[in-house]
Amino acid sequence: MQELKLFLGPQHPGMHGNASVHMFVEGDIIKRSYLLPGMLHRGFEKGMERHTWLNNIGLIPRVCVVEPDINEMCFAQGVETLLGIEVPERAHWIRMIILELARLSIHMMAYGGIGGPTGLYTLMYHAHADRNDILNIFEKITGHRVYHMYIVPGGVRKDLPVGIEKDIHQFLDSLESRYAEYRDLGIDNPTVRARTVDTIMLPESVVWELGVTGIGMRSAVGKEYDVRKVMPYARYDQVEFTVPTNTYSDANNRIDCKLQEILQSISIIRQCLAKMPEGPVRVPLGRGQSMRWTVPKGYAYSVVESSRGEFGYFMVSNGGTHPYRVGVRGASYPQGLLGIEKYLPGTRIDDAALWVDTMGVCSPEIDR
Repeated sequence: MQELKLFLGPQHPGMHGNASVHMFVEGDIIKRSYLLPGMLHRGFEKGMERHTWLNNIGLIPRVCVVEPDINEMCFAQGVETLLGIEVPERAHWIRMIILELARLSIHMMAYGGIGGPTGLYTLMYHAHADRNDILNIFEKITGHRVYHMYIVPGGVRKDLPVGIEKDIHQFLDSLESRYAEYRDLGIDNPTVRARTVDTIMLPESVVWELGVTGIGMRSAVGKEYDVRKVMPYARYDQVEFTVPTNTYSDANNRIDCKLQEILQSISIIRQCLAKMPEGPVRVPLGRGQSMRWTVPKGYAYSVVESSRGEFGYFMVSNGGTHPYRVGVRGASYPQGLLGIEKYLPGTRIDDAALWVDTMGVCSPEIDR
């Protein structure tokens, strides 16, 4: 057999994001592989040093295009820790609504993403249509569909618009009513099961070796490690939800955990809408001098639970108007870069796209 070099992405419809997996194959078996995570944005961490604290609000969402709000939350929490301020109570609950809507959005995108590589385009169309409804809600709340710049240091940029609670409830009711249909279209479909059961494994030993968190870890080792539970932020300690786990991490069980998380996010959003108090949504920081914000010297590590696992910002301030240093802990770095190089070899060519999708790879947070 002759070894041949193939490219998956960035133009390939099975590739998620503007990245490329280079595969060296013999027949249809991958022998060597590596990820080129560029082709989109890069140099975020250095770029943050060249922007003021305020201007970074427009840069950071691009660290993960499909789930930008976690970056806003990490950055805001870090600045608030350095400033020593507490955001208003209502802002905590609004932030949770935004973050869980974002989690629903990326889970629907990922679930629909298995439709392309498996030839089940109905699943992809349905899931992306529902994601579009979430983007409509984001547009009503923030004025933007993808990059929101809504969670800011001190709270949120503005209060929720009048009547948005009705729109959110209608969407959640619609999505929940079709949950069984989504399972039939995807994870319970014989075609998907043939491609995902006992394949694209992520065993416990690899989880610990690479430092995988999130669904990749929880579906393999059965541990309920979720930052929302173990290190609660916002008001996650005041809502009831469970953390789906499993002890056999093939692609099928990872997908199943995503689907279970969808139901949990629906429940969390409903609880937030019911418990959210009235009041201010932002601590004023500057009285028109926000471009000249100075943050006291110090450092902070801000962490949230993204759809792919623990996502963190390590932030250092030297007391100036710009961050001295920001380091991003990208949740998909272990499985998205190291995993592709070390454990994608041995699988088939047609499994590469499913690896990227079910492992939850967001390429810009790798090439940061």
